[in-house]
Amino acid sequence: MKLKPSAPETLVIDVGGTHVKILLSGQNIPRKIPSGKTMTASRMALAVKKAARDWKYDRIAIGYPGPVMGGKPIHEPFNLGGGWVGFDFKGTFGCPVKIINDAAMQALGSYSGRGRMLFLGLGTGLGSALVIDGVLEPMEIAHLPYKNGKTYEDFLGIRGLEKLGKKKWRKRVFEIAEKLKDALEADSVVLGGGNAKKLKNLPPSLKIGTNDNAFAGGFRLWKK
Repeated sequence: MKLKPSAPETLVIDVGGTHVKILLSGQNIPRKIPSGKTMTASRMALAVKKAARDWKYDRIAIGYPGPVMGGKPIHEPFNLGGGWVGFDFKGTFGCPVKIINDAAMQALGSYSGRGRMLFLGLGTGLGSALVIDGVLEPMEIAHLPYKNGKTYEDFLGIRGLEKLGKKKWRKRVFEIAEKLKDALEADSVVLGGGNAKKLKNLPPSLKIGTNDNAFAGGFRLWKK
């Protein structure tokens, strides 16, 4: 009798400006690694391999905080160290690796399965993605000019939160989310990222996503 081969184990890496979070398929509790301005690609890989040394994985999905094209980062991240563009992730980890924008990964995990969904990731920066009838479209809204010479990220990212204070920042988040929803003809808007938990009394057209959706998106990335 032939034994049925076991399903491949997937390690999801969610790279953020404050923490790198990892989760293995079949596990329930993510592991966190402090990141920040000194977190280069090589340091991230070393830290992840150390944090996951007791986990056995066959493949990896990475959510990267910056533009990704053809499965590879094309610009260095704004909130981390350097060395990401051109880094040999597959060779370093010794297994197949799929890389996607971090907001796109969380959007993929947040999608309910139909319609047009806009995702906005409220973290150190501002992530964005659109899912249309199951098709993922990563976006780069963050650094587009918005008002008074400042970008959307200047208002909705951590700098905006610190400058405006929670009350005014919440108002600005709702205002921009509604405008983008109308402009992109989205059916719904999901607000995710670490600072989404600071929002209160959401309009009916907006909803909060959980950070766990990033891991769900990473696992989905490897599903056919």
